[in-house]
Amino acid sequence: MPEAALAIDGGQTGIRAQVRRADGSVWDGLPVYESRGILTHRPLAPQIADVVGQARAASGLAFSTVSAGLSGLTDGEGLAPALLAATAGFGTSTVRLVHDSVSSYLGALGDSRGAVVAAGTGSVTLAVGAAEVVRIDGWGYIMGDAGSGYWLGREALVAVMRAFDGRGPATALTDVVGADFPDLSQAYVDLQRDPDRIRRTASYAAHVARLAETDEVARGICDAAAEELALAVATGLRRVGEDQAEAPAVCFLGGVLRGDRIRSQLTARLAAEWPHLEVREPLATSLEGAAMLPWLDPDSALAHQVLTARA
Repeated sequence: MPEAALAIDGGQTGIRAQVRRADGSVWDGLPVYESRGILTHRPLAPQIADVVGQARAASGLAFSTVSAGLSGLTDGEGLAPALLAATAGFGTSTVRLVHDSVSSYLGALGDSRGAVVAAGTGSVTLAVGAAEVVRIDGWGYIMGDAGSGYWLGREALVAVMRAFDGRGPATALTDVVGADFPDLSQAYVDLQRDPDRIRRTASYAAHVARLAETDEVARGICDAAAEELALAVATGLRRVGEDQAEAPAVCFLGGVLRGDRIRSQLTARLAAEWPHLEVREPLATSLEGAAMLPWLDPDSALAHQVLTARA
C-alpha cells in the first residue's frame, strides 16, 4: 500500500482532512474528507484517530505522517503520543499537532511575523515575532472570546432585556429576539435549558451586524466588539515586539470579521496606531496551514509550537 500524509483541520463546527503526497502536495483525485466537529468535553485522540481511520478506508492509503491543527488542544504534551498510539495500526509513524490558532495563522500569513485574529463563534488572536508566539484570548464563552459571535449575541440579549426592563434604550433587536421568545420574561429560562444555547446565542451576531447601520444599540455593540478585537491584536503585537514595526501585517478571519461595520472599525482602530498597517487577505486555509507543519523552518518561532511524537 503506498504511503501518504494526512492533514487535518479539527474545529468544533467540523473536521476536514486532506491527503497529501510525501512532498506536501495535494494527492490529486481525492476529496477533502469531512466529519462532525470536535467534542471538546471528550478525549481528542480517539476522535482524531477515527478521522484518520475513515480517510484511510476511503482512500486506500496508509498515512505515515499525520499533521493536525486542533481546537480544544489543552493537553498537547499527552495528546501527541496518545494519537500516535491510536493510529499505529494505520501505519502512522509521525504525529505533529498544533492549536488551531497556529494552523489558521500558517494558512493566513504563512511562516512570517504579524498577527491573525479569528472571530467566529469564539475569538482568538495569535501574534508572531522573531522569537516569540503569543496567544491572546480564545478562553471560551465563559471566560473570554471577547468580540466573538457568541459575545455579540449575548450583548444583544442583554440589550434587549435592559430595554424590556426600562434600564436601557429601545432597540430593533427586541423584535428579532421576540420572534424567538414571544414571552421575553421567560427567554432566559428557555435559553438556559437549550443544549444548543451557545450556537443559538451566537446566531444573533448576524442580526447585530445587519442592524448596525440603522439601530444605535446594535451599532454600539459592533463598535465595542471592534474595540475588543483591536485590543487583542495590539496586545499581541506588543508582546512579541512587532509593535515597533512600521507596517505590521495583520489578517482577519471568521464570520464576524466579514461584516462591514466591525471590520472597518477594527481596521480604523489599528491604523490609528500604525498608519502603514498591512491588512492582508489570507494566503490559504487553516487546512493548508496544518499541511505546512512538516515543512516549517526549525528556527521559526512557530516551529516551537508544534508538538511531535514519533514511533
